[in-house]
Amino acid sequence: MNAVGIIFSSMNEKSVYELTKERTMASVPFGCRYRLIDFALSNMVNSGITHVGLITHYNYQSLMDHIGSGKDWDLARRHGGIKILPPYITAFANNDNALYSTRLEALISIREFLSECKEELVVLSDCDTVCNLDLSDMIEQHIASGADVTLGVKSSYVSSDNSRDVTVINSDENGRVTDVADYSGIKSGFADILVRINIIGKKYLEEIINDSIARGYHSFTYDIIRRNCRFDDIRVYKFDSYFAAIRSIGDYYSCSMDLLDPEIRRSLFAVRNRPVFTKVRNSAPTSYMEGAIVRNSLIADGCVIQGTVENSILFRGVKVGKNTHIKNSIIMQDTLTGENVYLNCVITDKNVVIRDGRVLSGHETKPFFIDKGSFV
Repeated sequence: MNAVGIIFSSMNEKSVYELTKERTMASVPFGCRYRLIDFALSNMVNSGITHVGLITHYNYQSLMDHIGSGKDWDLARRHGGIKILPPYITAFANNDNALYSTRLEALISIREFLSECKEELVVLSDCDTVCNLDLSDMIEQHIASGADVTLGVKSSYVSSDNSRDVTVINSDENGRVTDVADYSGIKSGFADILVRINIIGKKYLEEIINDSIARGYHSFTYDIIRRNCRFDDIRVYKFDSYFAAIRSIGDYYSCSMDLLDPEIRRSLFAVRNRPVFTKVRNSAPTSYMEGAIVRNSLIADGCVIQGTVENSILFRGVKVGKNTHIKNSIIMQDTLTGENVYLNCVITDKNVVIRDGRVLSGHETKPFFIDKGSFV
């Protein structure tokens, strides 16, 4: 595939601060054994993209540990492969000596990497999305249409209850973008929502970057796409498969709970020729002790279950004590629960210890979150 992938590892981190205080968005655990970056990387690899640049920001040690050499995604290559792109900063970078805060600023920081790429197309992707997409079809449409930029969109129902960071894309009958705007929250209904997966010609992107430096532009969506949609050929590609954007702890919870639906689970992890790759770890099988009850749950390797788990997701190495009832919850790696514990709508980060007799409950709209390494 004549395209290079660029993945933004840290966009929208502040909106999910509970999970990103000690890690970047890309390395947030998801679905028993995955990290969020696994979806963006797998989408690219499954579409034939074998040269990927991963733009980091801060707190990216766990991300580097997860990616390693890239061999689990077949990206440990002499030519191409995956390249970690640390934030470019010098003593004279800007007045505040600050790191980038937008996608356009991030692209400006890696312009030397882009100039050395031989590919003609660039695929841009965020890491806060859960989806299994056929990017090769999107690339073929981009080439056939002769567009300068192709924006991925998803028809979704929007209302004042779910309008956080929603960008609405309006297009004509030919798929050409006519307007870009933040959702106002006034009218409810279906609209084409920007999903932050875009394809752009490399030369066009380099022109944009140079022009943005000269004019002091900061936003890729509003300073580039909205300003140029009337003059340049900017089109949409409509995705019709499952897609979820994680912009809050509530989004993370609801998206994780979606995995308990077999249809959604199959649309993500059982698509022919499009597996979701992740770092392989060999663990002992989960032990279900006498008296254990498990209903409609996803359980990773290495767990020990003595109590009841219902409508929940357990990561590797979780221990569930006797007479403990875990319901509608997400329990991350190496969490230990004592005996006679009751958890409902709870999210624990890694290495949490919950002592005997504790009763903790949140709500589906506002789950109760426990920080990494906490004792309760």
